[in-house]
Parts: sequence; structure tokens; C-alpha cells
Amino acid sequence: MKGKVIKSTGSWYQVLEMETGKIFEARIRGKFKLIKTRLTNPLAVGDFVEFQLEQDDIAWITKIEPRRNYLIRKSVNLSKEAHIIASNIDLACFIFTLKHPETSLGFLDRFLACCEAYNITPLILFNKIDVLNEEEIEIVKDIEFLYNEIGYDSLEISSYSKLNLDQLQEILKDRTSVFFGHSGCGKSTLVNALQPGLNLKTSEISDTHLKGKHTTTFAQMHFWDFGGNVIDTPGVREFAMIDIEKEEVQHYFPEIFKKREECKYHNCLHVNEPKCAVLNALETGEIQHSRYSTYLKLMEEAEEASLK
Repeated sequence: MKGKVIKSTGSWYQVLEMETGKIFEARIRGKFKLIKTRLTNPLAVGDFVEFQLEQDDIAWITKIEPRRNYLIRKSVNLSKEAHIIASNIDLACFIFTLKHPETSLGFLDRFLACCEAYNITPLILFNKIDVLNEEEIEIVKDIEFLYNEIGYDSLEISSYSKLNLDQLQEILKDRTSVFFGHSGCGKSTLVNALQPGLNLKTSEISDTHLKGKHTTTFAQMHFWDFGGNVIDTPGVREFAMIDIEKEEVQHYFPEIFKKREECKYHNCLHVNEPKCAVLNALETGEIQHSRYSTYLKLMEEAEEASLK
């Protein structure tokens, strides 16, 4: 039987049987846990699997289909390990809040780099616009302009005033999406606003995450009445890229990758090389310092990982 993982609690999973639409409680055979990998979880919400039914309609997952893509986060207590948040994603929505809580540009840049690395279409959602004053709205518009110039799509939204939610529904329709952001950024509230009647507890996921182990995810897939589905995730502290060489990092920053052709040296890393077009663009403001800072940080992490 073939199915899709729609919920993960660490040891138990829910699998949606593709033909009948029936949902089964499922576990994995021990052998999957023995696969040598730098990932802490063998299965993630969004995975396509094969499974067998045994007594009491318990499903045993016997095979994991190859993933089209995935996003991962760092495992807090295991620096060499990473944890898959979701897989087989059509659209990754990053929920940015200027306040309540404040979202850093570095966190956004890391998310976008991960999307570039794993071939996932991103969308930046500037949430909670209704709680901002005029000056703060201008700050959001400035940030939005910067990322639009790089080539990223964005949308200003509010779950309470319903700002642009109709437009967002059209974007999400018939796609597998995932919502990311800090705990408290409004992920569950947004899901409730887009799907009235679902009634997700807006504090449930954050509370569960705080009480659970850092290596456990409580992601769950919900289905839209208007078509498609969303993977609702716990608050993510930091995204990660694994098995990436430091020379590759520039590929995941479009404005840096574009400028590389103007550098004097073809293997320029844009750190302190002479006649570097990226460093020149940084001085002129064509490339943002916040973006470049994240670029350097990811290169540093890639180099550290290669030495372990």
C-alpha cells in the first residue's frame, strides 16, 4: 500500500492511504533507524511511503520513496546532526514579523539560502501588518522592496484584518505548502484564518515543542477546502544546510552569484580577494550587508563541518 506521512510525533506517524483517503496510525521497522545518515529522523511529514497493515489496523512502514526536496533545521544538542522539518514541498512560506516576535533578517536569509540549496520555491509573508504603526509599515515596505529586487516574492498579510488572505489562498491552491517562522509569529492563527473550522490551538505547537525533545518534531499536514495542503511546523530556531562545501554557498545568494562573473578570479570567494565585484557591490549598497553577513556565516559553518 502507498501513502503519505501527514503527522509525525517522533515514534508514531499518521499515514494517509493514497487511494482510499483512509488514515492509519503507523510505525517504522527498526531497520530504518539503522540507516547511516546525518539526519536524526528517518521520516518526515510529506514523505511518500509504502506500508503494510497488521493486526488492529496498525501500519508498518516498509519503504520511503526518494524525496524531491526537503528543509531541515539544526539539532540543538547534536551539532553534527540535522532534523528534517518537511519534505516534497511545492512552496515554503516564511512568516516574517517585525515585532511580536521580532524576526531577524539573518534568519530570513538562512531560510532563503536553504530554499535555494534544496530547490524549493519560497514566499515571504509579512504578517501582523495590522499591529504596525505608519513608521513600522514603511520599514516592512523597505525590507519587502530589497527582497523583491533580489527576485523573491512576498505578500503583506494579517490573519485578523484578513489583509490579502484571498490572494494568499490563490497562491496556495492545489499545492503542498509549509509555514515557517519563530514561535509566536502566527502560523497556527494563519492556518485557522485560511481554513475556518480547523480550530488549531494557537499555543499548542509552541507549548509542545518546549516540552518535547529538541530532536523531535510535531509537524502536521492540514488540508485546505480550496485545494492543496499545508504542513504546520513548530517554531524553528535555525535552519541548516548539510553536506555543502563553502565554495557552493555563493550559489544560494542570487545577487552574489550574479556578480561573481565580474570578479577578477573565477574562484573568488568574495572575502578579501582583489578586484572582487561582490565586495565592490557591498560598498555601493547594491548588495546588502545583512545578506553578506549571513553568506560569510554559512561559509564558516560549511568549512567547520568539513573538518569534523
